[in-house]
Amino acid sequence: MPGSARPPAAPTRRRRPGRRVPIALLLPATLGLLFLILPLAGLVIRAPWSTLPQRLTEPGVLTALRLSLQCATLATLLCLVLGVPLAWLLARVQFTGRRFVRALVTVPLVLPPVVGGVALLLVFGRNGLVGSWLDDTFGFTLPFTTTGVVVAEAFVAMPFLIIAVEGALRGADTRYEEAAATLGAGRWTTFTHVTLPLVAPGIAAGAVLCWARALGEFGATITFAGNYPGTTQTMPLAVYLALENDLDAAIVLSLILLVVSVAILAALRDRWIGST
Repeated sequence: MPGSARPPAAPTRRRRPGRRVPIALLLPATLGLLFLILPLAGLVIRAPWSTLPQRLTEPGVLTALRLSLQCATLATLLCLVLGVPLAWLLARVQFTGRRFVRALVTVPLVLPPVVGGVALLLVFGRNGLVGSWLDDTFGFTLPFTTTGVVVAEAFVAMPFLIIAVEGALRGADTRYEEAAATLGAGRWTTFTHVTLPLVAPGIAAGAVLCWARALGEFGATITFAGNYPGTTQTMPLAVYLALENDLDAAIVLSLILLVVSVAILAALRDRWIGST
């Protein structure tokens, strides 16, 4: 009818771009996936499932498992005590050479673990920079002891914790800390009652990754602490030794480490992989 308003035109739908994956990308991606999955599948397929319960209760397996869990936990606690303050220093304090210090902190991430073990020997060995003083003053030595295992694992795993906590500190809202300061809270009170609760998820995630890295440490441990059953032989070292004599035992120990790794990734999938 004349004078009546024309109805609005229906919005045109834009065609979504095609989602077909080019063969040139699909083929290498598939090969890469198979390259990563097939070794794990081979481990599961070759596992001695029929004798698995008996092998899990063998004294050597239980001893290595107990020592690994104990040392990894102690190493993580050491990393928390030393790493969280260091992460806070890198995230919140401006000082000359901060980038250099951050680079030094991350060196163990790329340093071959065996080199890390040699470096620990040069510092904490009986003739080392600090080890000679410990031996002369207290009669205490670190190499080839259970304490040495903890030190080696902490050295390799601490950067994982520091990076996670520093990232959480940088992403935290500083207004809560400023509000606490205006209310008269000191720096230590603000840190313990405001900052730590704010970044607690980041600390937890970093601690879990740190623990998992310590549990799987091999190179620095065998170089600095040796491979003595019941004293320094953790699960990775037991796997290495079992490969020479008992393949099934090596597979069982490897399966335990695989299950732990998968559990860690499943627990942290939302933080490190992202939800779908």
